[in-house]
Amino acid sequence: MQVLPRSFSPAVISRLALANVVANGAIVVTGGVVRLTGSGLGCPTWPRCTEESFVTTPEMAGHGLIEFGNRLLTFVLTAVAVATLVAVWRSVRRDLRPLAVLTFLGIPVQAAIGGVTVLTGLNPWTVAVHFLVSTVLVALATVLWLRSREPGVGQPLVRRPFALLVGGIAAVTGVVLVLGTIVTGSGPHSGDVDDDDVPTGDRMGFDPETVSQLHADAVFLLVGLTIALLVALYATDAPGRVRRAARDLLVVQLLQGVVGFVQYFTHLPVALVLLHMLGAVLTTVFTARLVWSVRGPASEQPLDAPSAQVPAAR
Repeated sequence: MQVLPRSFSPAVISRLALANVVANGAIVVTGGVVRLTGSGLGCPTWPRCTEESFVTTPEMAGHGLIEFGNRLLTFVLTAVAVATLVAVWRSVRRDLRPLAVLTFLGIPVQAAIGGVTVLTGLNPWTVAVHFLVSTVLVALATVLWLRSREPGVGQPLVRRPFALLVGGIAAVTGVVLVLGTIVTGSGPHSGDVDDDDVPTGDRMGFDPETVSQLHADAVFLLVGLTIALLVALYATDAPGRVRRAARDLLVVQLLQGVVGFVQYFTHLPVALVLLHMLGAVLTTVFTARLVWSVRGPASEQPLDAPSAQVPAAR
């Protein structure tokens, strides 16, 4: 008896890939809830929640429930990633297989990093790595979803200088995210609390004002590069999908910047910090979309801008 179809339809693969994006983003946000509530050691050991139990106990109260809930979400993410991998593998889209494999393999890697994070008492550097690996998985899942919605990857749709600028925007986005984790690890929401349930803060040892300024400077550079790209794209009448991707990314960057400045000058209220984490996920998604947009299937001709088309390599 056949349990799975011999081949999954593009629509099914696209829906599963989108669910993969949502699940990867959700686990970042719930991880933020764990950190912001000081619940990182709600389950004080790993892979068990306690030495005697895999699940939280009544004695562990709210912190245990929050941390254990985040761990449970990993199983949901795993199920979605496995379903995506199976669907891609049983389809004709061989070009999607590397992305599906990477998003799946990222889960055990993240589980191991999470275990090390708990066993080292929420070392701020492993917490930062945990978050950054999650953003990489969000980016990969986003590209997988977007590629699943088109017949394949073909020729570049913009000239090389534009493609290089897009790569620069992606690189600076990575710098902004790294600096953001350093700001967080040096501030009052670095992830754990003392015996009186008070956030410890300053765990990385950097001056919060200095690293915040560096983070802001990188954000200004990122926004400037995105504006420059958008102006150049409209000046050359580049393909619509690239212009839309750059425009939408700029909007997300500006909104994220506003949240960042407001949270800084209002002394980092938890709700705004969590919103800023969601913004980091969205920034990652829209940056990945921009990177995806500069290459398209050969059938997609930028009819409104033939001069922007780059011939495919022969």
